[in-house]
Amino acid sequence: MEENNCFTLINPQTGNLAFKLQFFKNENPFDIIQRLNHYSVIWIKEGAGNVHADFSDYTINANSLYSFSLYQPYQFKTEKHLSGVALYFHPDFFCIHKHHKEVACNGVLFNNIYNSPSIKIDSKTELNFNMLIEQLQLEMQNPALAQYELLVSYLKIILITASRLKTEQQDAENVETNKHDEPFILQNLKNFIETHYKTKHTASDYANLLAITPKALTKLTKSHFNKTLTELIAERIVIEAKRELYLTNKTVKEIAFELGYNDEYYFSRFFKKHVDLSPQLFREHINFDSATFS
Repeated sequence: MEENNCFTLINPQTGNLAFKLQFFKNENPFDIIQRLNHYSVIWIKEGAGNVHADFSDYTINANSLYSFSLYQPYQFKTEKHLSGVALYFHPDFFCIHKHHKEVACNGVLFNNIYNSPSIKIDSKTELNFNMLIEQLQLEMQNPALAQYELLVSYLKIILITASRLKTEQQDAENVETNKHDEPFILQNLKNFIETHYKTKHTASDYANLLAITPKALTKLTKSHFNKTLTELIAERIVIEAKRELYLTNKTVKEIAFELGYNDEYYFSRFFKKHVDLSPQLFREHINFDSATFS
């Protein structure tokens, strides 16, 4: 389906969006908070302003790529109107959790609680992306045999290329600035959160592990990650909860228990606070159906 520089593929089983290619010029399609039941990859070719994602604000730079996960809130506030292209894909169309070994983008482009959601696009990548997007547009304008397989192939190349570029840029930045002079204690904190987020949910839990006061540790996380320690912990728990709700048939009570919540209703309130939907509604809105498009 084509409409006003938008090319949309609809899931025939659910009637909902599966994949969308959107071109925009001298406008801001993201001026209100977005909470979408699909992944977003937004290439800003021209424009200026800032983007608010989750709890943080980042500067919008021309020729940069921004990526957002399922129901991750984001909003672009512009000083100059934006021009560029956006890709949206539902996890039933292509699920990064299922294909994480193929594309290596989970934790790089998506679901990274420590780094900016943006990547600077260099001239080589720009040429590559323009070619791939042209192929996506042609395929959506003239659907033929194995359309899904071709669209996914082009999408995979974009995600892999972007992931490699972001990793290169982060590695170069870390070498140049000695990991932004990130204290060793914060490197340990990342490891502790990854190890204990299912059982330790409070700032004081991690402060105790690191032998530092919660206030001092939160000051460090705010300075280096632009988020409080409580926000980092909550984001990590929510990422895992989303993954379980999409990929498994476990009940909300089972997922809550595995994430360290004995009270299913307390967990549901926590999840809704951060996602704007209850766990059950989240599962329904992303149309849990492992057979779709497979």
